[in-house]
Amino acid sequence: MTKIKIVTDSSVTIEPELVKQLDITVVPLSVMIDNVVYSDADLKEEGKFLHLMQEAKNLPKTSQPPVGVFAEVFEDLCKDGSQILAIHMSHALSGTVEAARQGASLSTADVTVIDSSFTDQALKFQVVEAAKLAQEGKELEEILSHVEEVKKHTELYIGVSTLENLVKGGRIGRVTGLLSSLLNIRVVMQMKDHELQPMVKGRGAKTFKKWLDELITLLSDRSVAEIGISYSGSSDWAKEMKDNLQPYVEKPISVLETGSIIQTHTGENAWAILVRYNS
Repeated sequence: MTKIKIVTDSSVTIEPELVKQLDITVVPLSVMIDNVVYSDADLKEEGKFLHLMQEAKNLPKTSQPPVGVFAEVFEDLCKDGSQILAIHMSHALSGTVEAARQGASLSTADVTVIDSSFTDQALKFQVVEAAKLAQEGKELEEILSHVEEVKKHTELYIGVSTLENLVKGGRIGRVTGLLSSLLNIRVVMQMKDHELQPMVKGRGAKTFKKWLDELITLLSDRSVAEIGISYSGSSDWAKEMKDNLQPYVEKPISVLETGSIIQTHTGENAWAILVRYNS
């Protein structure tokens, strides 16, 4: 039986122990801060990247892993005859998935590359499902089918306290229907069809709280498999959201600081709620 190995990129927000336990390979993106290039893998310590970003003269710039790095990773992983399934963040956010496809074509490995349509813990849901099934010895087609089901039943919501980073980073064009001049407003968006679509905008903390009440009403009528909460900056609001949402899902909600790739574009005091419903 051919072993299947799972690869993803560092835009995934995931517990380090899960990466180890499920033998997931995470290919790091890089971040340039005032002309110094850091591997995203070196910025995982809580608050480290946010501090660097706050001190920086210019907004950090993120870069996808080079095609050659993917080729090397795939070549190394296939030495024992394994197949590889690489699951990456949405092509709308980064060229990472395309770099992975090009890297696969340069290697001798048997690689299947898929676009998760998401990032952060919504990407984690698919990666973890794939890795668990791979450890159980499932065939590639079955794993792909399960991952597609996870994707179909996942929703990603993101809240930002300023649009400044999205504007500076050139991502505002991917946020439909928002004026880039309205920088200091709170916005809740949903990622749908590779696009950030605004749901609510306003000023003050009540904007987020009102939206959370609406989400809770929605969840009360649905069968929820898991919820993840990610944050940038203080974890207080993330923990408050967890307390409010935990009654609607049996599995403990994971609250994690999001990585440098996401923080670069969201800025401080941003958060995401990732929901996976039962099929």
